Amino acid sequence: MLNTAHHEAMVIRGGRVIDAAAGRDEIADVFITNGVIVAAPRRDALVLDATGLIVCPGLMDLHVHLREPGQSHKETIESGTAAAAAGGFTLVACMPNTQPPLDTPDAVRWVIERASEADHCKVAPVAAITKVRGGRELTDFAALLGAGAAAFSDDGTGVEDDGVMRSAFERASDLDALLIQHCEYKAISAGGVMHLGEVSRRLGLAGLDPRSEEAMIERDIDLCRRTGGRYHVAHISTAKAIDLVRRAKDEGLPVTAEVCTHHLMLTDETCANADPNTKMHPPLRPQSDVDACRRGLLDGTIDCIVTDHAPHTAEEKSAGFLKAPAGIVGLETALGVAAKAMLAPPSSPLHKGGHREVVDWPRLLSWFTTGPARVLKRRPASIEIGTRADLTLIDPHSPWTVNSHQFHSKGHNTPFDGWTLTGRAVGTVRGRQVNRLLPDSRPSSIL
Repeated sequence: MLNTAHHEAMVIRGGRVIDAAAGRDEIADVFITNGVIVAAPRRDALVLDATGLIVCPGLMDLHVHLREPGQSHKETIESGTAAAAAGGFTLVACMPNTQPPLDTPDAVRWVIERASEADHCKVAPVAAITKVRGGRELTDFAALLGAGAAAFSDDGTGVEDDGVMRSAFERASDLDALLIQHCEYKAISAGGVMHLGEVSRRLGLAGLDPRSEEAMIERDIDLCRRTGGRYHVAHISTAKAIDLVRRAKDEGLPVTAEVCTHHLMLTDETCANADPNTKMHPPLRPQSDVDACRRGLLDGTIDCIVTDHAPHTAEEKSAGFLKAPAGIVGLETALGVAAKAMLAPPSSPLHKGGHREVVDWPRLLSWFTTGPARVLKRRPASIEIGTRADLTLIDPHSPWTVNSHQFHSKGHNTPFDGWTLTGRAVGTVRGRQVNRLLPDSRPSSIL
C-alpha cells in the first residue's frame, strides 16, 4: 500500500540527483520547505535517506485509461492514480474513451476534481476530438481547453473521415492545441486480433494489418503539413510508421510520437501461448518493429515512453484470446520494463543498425520527464531552488519480482507477472506530500 504523509520541511539526503532539463547528475541533498525546493534545510526537517537512490523530477505518462466515469469495475480515478504514484508518476494524462466520453467541459472538470480528491498524482484529462467519439462532429475545443483539457483524442478509435480530421487540425492550429491520434483505419484492421504476419498465420488467428496504422499516420502528416496543427502519434508500433514520423520531423513539422513499454520489450511470438494478457491494441509486432521502436527513441524520432495503462477485469480477460478485450496495465511495471528494454549492453538488438549510444539512467528518465513535457509544450519539472517539489525516488539497483496481486490498480492484466525487473520507484514527493511504498526499510529522522 501507499504510505502518505505531509511534512512542512524535508531533506532528501545523499541521492543521485538527475535532472535532464538542467543537465544535472550528481550526488546531492535536496531541501524542501513548505513544498518548495530551497537552498538550506530547516532544523526541524524530516530526513529521508536516499543513499543509493535516484532523485529526479516527477515522471509523466501521457497515455493512461482511468476508466471513470462509467467503468469503475475496471478502475477508478482513486485506484488508477494510486497505481501511478506507486509507479513513480506524478502526472498522468487520461484518455477520453470513458462512458460517457470526456467530450464536455463538465466531464473534464469532474475528472480533475476526482483526481484532486484522491490526491495521489496530478491528472491531465485528454478530451475527445469528436462528440461521443463518433468521428463526425467536433467538440468545443476552446471550452474544453478552458475547463482544463490537456489535448484532444478519440483514443480507442481513429478519426477516419478526412474532412472531419482536417477541421480538427484547423481548429487545433488556431488554438495551439495538441491532437493525439489513435492511428487505425478499421476497414484495414477489421477482425484482427494480433499482428498480421508469420506468427498469426502459424497460429491460424486473424491478423491486424500494420498498414491500418501507417496509412492514417501518412494522411495525418499531410494534414499537419497543410494546416500547421500540432500532431502526436499515440502508441506507435511499426518501423514504417516510425520512419514516417522521422521524415516529418526532418521536414520541420510539429509532429511527435510515443511508444509503449510493451512495444519495446515483447514481440508477436509472445502471443503463441494465446494468453489474453498478450492481446493488446496496437498488437505486439515482430522483432524488427521492436528494434525500430528502440532506435526511434535513440535518434529522437520518438519523444517519450508511455504505458497505455488499460485495466480490465479478470472475468473479461478470462474469455480467451479471441474474445478478451485488448490491453494491459502498465503503470506499476513501466520503469522496470523500460529499464530492461533500454539499459542494454552493446551486443543487444537495441544497438543494431549502427546505433551505439550508451543508454544510461539520465537518458532513460528523459523519456519520462522532458520528453512528455515537450510534447505537451509544458515547462518540465526540475529540481531547482524556488520550484515546487515534484520528485520521484527510484531504486535503480535492486531486482524485484512483479506480482500483479500486489498492484494498486484494480487491473491485474499483465504479461509481466512473475518477471524479475531491476529499477523501481520507491516514492514520490509532491509539495509537502510524501508517498512511499510499504514496507519501507529506509530510516527517517529529524535533523
